[in-house]
Amino acid sequence: MGFIEKFGLWTDPQIRAAKEVDQRVEVEGIEVIRFSFPDQHGILRGKTLVAATLKSVFSNGVSVASSLLMKDTAHRTAISIFSAQNTTGMAEVRGSADMIMVPDPTTFKVLPWSPGTGWMLCDLYFRDGRKVPFATRHILRDMLERLEGKGYDFMTGLEVEFHLTRIEDPCLRPEDSGQPPKPPQVGLTHRGYNYLTELNYDQLDPIFDILRRTMQQLGLGLSSLEIEFGPSQAEMVFNADLGMQPADDMMLFRSAAKQVCRRHGYHVSFMCRPKLPDVMSSGWHLHQSLCDRKTGANLFMPRKEGEALSPLGRMWLAGLLDNAAPAAVFTTPTINGYKRYRPFSLAPDRAVWGEDNRGVMLRVLSGVGDKASRIENRVGEPAANPYLYLASQVAAGLDGVARSAMPGPSADAPYTVEAAMLPTTLTQALDALENSSVYRDAMGETFIKYLIEIKRSEIRRYELEVSEWEQREYFDIF
Repeated sequence: MGFIEKFGLWTDPQIRAAKEVDQRVEVEGIEVIRFSFPDQHGILRGKTLVAATLKSVFSNGVSVASSLLMKDTAHRTAISIFSAQNTTGMAEVRGSADMIMVPDPTTFKVLPWSPGTGWMLCDLYFRDGRKVPFATRHILRDMLERLEGKGYDFMTGLEVEFHLTRIEDPCLRPEDSGQPPKPPQVGLTHRGYNYLTELNYDQLDPIFDILRRTMQQLGLGLSSLEIEFGPSQAEMVFNADLGMQPADDMMLFRSAAKQVCRRHGYHVSFMCRPKLPDVMSSGWHLHQSLCDRKTGANLFMPRKEGEALSPLGRMWLAGLLDNAAPAAVFTTPTINGYKRYRPFSLAPDRAVWGEDNRGVMLRVLSGVGDKASRIENRVGEPAANPYLYLASQVAAGLDGVARSAMPGPSADAPYTVEAAMLPTTLTQALDALENSSVYRDAMGETFIKYLIEIKRSEIRRYELEVSEWEQREYFDIF
């Protein structure tokens, strides 16, 4: 009996999918398979194995070093793995002991840009069959199961902005390496400010066409490709879906876009506010609603004219507002992302909601009889870990429902109305998360403590770095 069967780690749909994948690999001539898991930052990591090992992997999984979950965004190990008592308090990760990647056969894809290559997402387990508590796919699944227990399904849709540039210098000289390495030097693909113009779209059409075909071949439900406002800024919108699927799709979309564009001499960045001239910040707007598990009915749809949302929808909305500060760690997990929150910028700066208003944090799009009634959370950055972003919304929404909270009136002037301000730094967001009983109860004390430690490590490195601003400000005058 293999590891997966011994601990009962696959559902019946996964067992059936494994048999189908086995057949596809043989029939389609797949030569290698990439087994990947999303780390704490939403970056795919894993191993590539030859196809002949598939039966073994489907029995026992793939071992991988647990230190991969202890790293910051520079890939530096931020939590000691050799001390007698590391800050996680878990002996299972000491000495970078192995975890087991258990593949999810329902996520199998054939990568269009890499002939003969299959791909699969994995979940992380310790050797005794327990879930690794830092594995973010588990965290979202647990939150979704809480929803299901109440008779709800979580429906979300992705609207993702990013910067698409041409690589002028890949910066692959030995002196360009490091933690982090020197990023590639890039040129613009369009000069910006011509929002949604056909001329700018046509300039990007050669690479857009490649991206479109890739996303469609991957089955990611691509709906639209758009030219955004800033120089070299673009957007892709995806159809809404239930449960885990949108988070899995976001992981594959980001990774696929970067790989495909790199092969064609382009660079895609999901960094919120890159250091480009006249740059506009990129956001990730998350559309969300609850559906009845039995009927599929939209439970946010208002019942009568004059209501923005149903009573359940209003309580969910209030939960998102009340927990906006600690949730920022999950929606905006980078130091850079907080440079987007500024007034009169089509990005929020305070926790307010409004009906069809692009200046608010929570934009309500609804109507009596409108089956697409939903809340659009405009607070997120495109670099966010999708599992934590979605899980944070469920935790906050359920908190509002549990308290029968109400959101107050719509904000027609979102940048001047009196309301709680969003955190202006990652430090402020971490302080709010540290004091949040909602997220400690939802995600566990161990995980919250672990994530805060990793993010504070990034902040410490940032604060020790001498910036260009400091050099300009002080080097000559003093």
